Amino acid sequence: QVQLVESGGGLVQAGGSLRLSCAASRVTFSIYTMGWYRQAPGKQRELVASVSGGATNYAESVKGRFTVSRDNAKNTVYLQMNSLKPEDTAVYYCNALDLGGGRYWGQGTQVTVSS
Repeated sequence: QVQLVESGGGLVQAGGSLRLSCAASRVTFSIYTMGWYRQAPGKQRELVASVSGGATNYAESVKGRFTVSRDNAKNTVYLQMNSLKPEDTAVYYCNALDLGGGRYWGQGTQVTVSS
């Protein structure tokens, strides 16, 4: 099945920036949606941002600070995170949906924002 490999997580001070990357491999059916979810301790996993057919979608909490983009030829999605806040601290998961009905997840990458 599809494998999603993430990179770019780490520790950053409040107000700083990080860029996450996620590349899909072992793709059998075309991927039409790629995006990012996050899960903080004690909270449910939530959608952060996604891109599908050129359209983007963002959680209200990150709108204006985060930008999602996709390189379709490389099956890679990026999440540029600016003006990071401590409440952005979470494990961030890459997600992809394909036309075969598959839903795939990356292993998660930790983003920690210090005060």
